[in-house]
Amino acid sequence: MAGARFGRVRASGVSAVTHDPADLVAGFWAVVVTFEGELTAVRFDTVVPDQPPVVDDGTQDWPALGGGWRSSLDEDAFTAGVREIRERIAAGTVYQVNLCRVLSHDLPEEARLTDLGPVLARGNPAPYAAVVDVPQAGLEIVSASPEAYLVRRGGRLTSRPIKGTAATAAGLLPKDRAENVMIVDLVRNDLGRVCRPGTVDVDRLCAVEEHPGLVHLVSDVTGELRPGVTWADLLAATFPPGSVSGAPKHTALRAIADLEPVPRGPYCGAVGWVDADADEAVLAVGIRTFWAAREPDGRRVLRFGTGAGITWGSDPLAEWRETQLKADRLVGLASGTSRDGRGI
Repeated sequence: MAGARFGRVRASGVSAVTHDPADLVAGFWAVVVTFEGELTAVRFDTVVPDQPPVVDDGTQDWPALGGGWRSSLDEDAFTAGVREIRERIAAGTVYQVNLCRVLSHDLPEEARLTDLGPVLARGNPAPYAAVVDVPQAGLEIVSASPEAYLVRRGGRLTSRPIKGTAATAAGLLPKDRAENVMIVDLVRNDLGRVCRPGTVDVDRLCAVEEHPGLVHLVSDVTGELRPGVTWADLLAATFPPGSVSGAPKHTALRAIADLEPVPRGPYCGAVGWVDADADEAVLAVGIRTFWAAREPDGRRVLRFGTGAGITWGSDPLAEWRETQLKADRLVGLASGTSRDGRGI
C-alpha cells in the first residue's frame, strides 16, 4: 500500500499526484524534488502519529545486497574533477563546487524500500528520516538526511546548511569553517529573495553536530516570509540547496553539469512534507538517501549519492575519502555487511 513516513508521522490514502508546486495550497503532501528540478508531490488523505520503526535482528525483511556497488565516478575521475574545479577557482569563475558521485547496485524485483527504512532507523537515526513509497508516482525513496533545506512554520522560514564533515570534531579544518561561512552567505541571499527586508539572520553559525559515524558543521539561517509568497516562489528563489551546489550558484551548477556524468535525481534535491492547511513544512536536503530506479536495459537498481564540497584548499584524495566516509555507514547497512554501521 502506498504511503509515507516522516519521523513519527505516517501518511496513507493517496488522493492526488502533481508536478506543479502551485497545487500545494491545501492538504498534506509528500514532496520530492530532484536536483534537476522535477517536483513530484503526493497528497494523502490520512495523516496520523506513529511510533518509530523498530528492527528485530532476527526478522529483517530487507535483503543483504552484499558487494557489487558501481560508482558514476571512480577515484581517478573524481580526483580529476577536484583538480578541474580548483583550476576554475583559480580562474575566478567559481569559489566552491559540490562534486558528487552516484552509487548503484542491482536490486531484486521483490525488494521493498519500506523494509530498508527500519534498518536505517536503527543503524543511522537521522533528524529528517523519511520513507516515501508511492510506486505509481515513481517514488521509492528512503532517506536518513541530517540536513534541513527549508522548514516553514507559518511565516517563519529556516534553512540549516551543512558544510564541513569529519570523522571527529578534531578532524575539522579551517577550510571547513570557511566553506560553511561561504554557503551561509549564499543561503542568506536566497532567503532574502522571499523574506521581508531586514528579517534574514544567522541564528547559529558553524555549530558542531554529531551524527552516526561523523560530525558536521551546521548553521541556522532564518527569515520572515513576505506576504503572498507561494511554494513556486520559494523553490524558484532557493533551489537547488546552496550546500549541495556551490557558490556562485549559477557557475557551480555549470561545473556540476560539466563534471558529473549522470543526473543526481532525488540525491541533493528535496525530500519532505508540506502541510498546506497548517502552513507548515519540513523539506530536507536529499542526502544520505537511497532510491529505486530502472536502468535503460530494464534492470531495477538501488542508488545512493555521496559528495564533497570543493574549494581552493581542497586536497583531491582527501575529498574522495570524504565521499567514502559519508557513504560507508549507510551503504554498509543497505548491503547487509554491517547492521549498525560499525566495521565498514
